[in-house]
Amino acid sequence: MTWLSFIIFAFASFRLTRLIVYDKITSFIRAPFHKEIEEVNEQGEVDVYIEMKGTGLRAWIGELLSCYWCTGVWSAAFLYGLWLVWPQGTEVLMMILAIAGIAGVIETLVSKLID
Repeated sequence: MTWLSFIIFAFASFRLTRLIVYDKITSFIRAPFHKEIEEVNEQGEVDVYIEMKGTGLRAWIGELLSCYWCTGVWSAAFLYGLWLVWPQGTEVLMMILAIAGIAGVIETLVSKLID
């Protein structure tokens, strides 16, 4: 594996992990396992807390889907395994995820500089 491939894998894994753990578009995946509780803090900002639903396997999956580090390991393993089995198709997916990941990082940096 080249350094360029490694960097593409890293950004693709980063984006896939954020997609699963945080993005609203994938909330339907988390919904059976999480209950989101919103509270307004003293500054008037809304804080969101996650409560796991159920016990056993359901709670375990809920913990996995709420843990960025845990989901990151499985996202990286999924992408790497898929790449080993189907490299051509996976490269397209990884490039899309990596570009989106880099764009997210750039957007965060730019918004921090402006604020």
